[in-house]
Amino acid sequence: MIPEDFLYSASHEWVKIQGDHVLTGITHFAQEQLGDITFVELPEKGRELQQGEEMGVIESVKAASEIYAPVSGKVLEVNLELENSPELINQDPMGRGWIAKIGISGQITGLLSADEYSKLTLDFQP
Repeated sequence: MIPEDFLYSASHEWVKIQGDHVLTGITHFAQEQLGDITFVELPEKGRELQQGEEMGVIESVKAASEIYAPVSGKVLEVNLELENSPELINQDPMGRGWIAKIGISGQITGLLSADEYSKLTLDFQP
């Protein structure tokens, strides 16, 4: 459930590097913690983001949670399917449930490997 070819933030966003941009969303672990997702506020296309800045919100039957930019850059595209089908994040959080495509500005730093993220999520297990 934690693909090796992705990077992860401590706030449970994932990053898949695709050349000069990344695809991002929330992890399987995060969507499990949230429960049934009912709404996603997507970042605005063209918006410049700084790593760690709030870029959107996910609402579920349990809670609302901020989505943070895992990298600095410009929002190139957002997953408009999520406006009508936010449950895609529950069904396929690291595939069809992606949230944004971000053009990278600068180096990618401060993210976790799959092993490091796996250890982080173990701390949340009862």
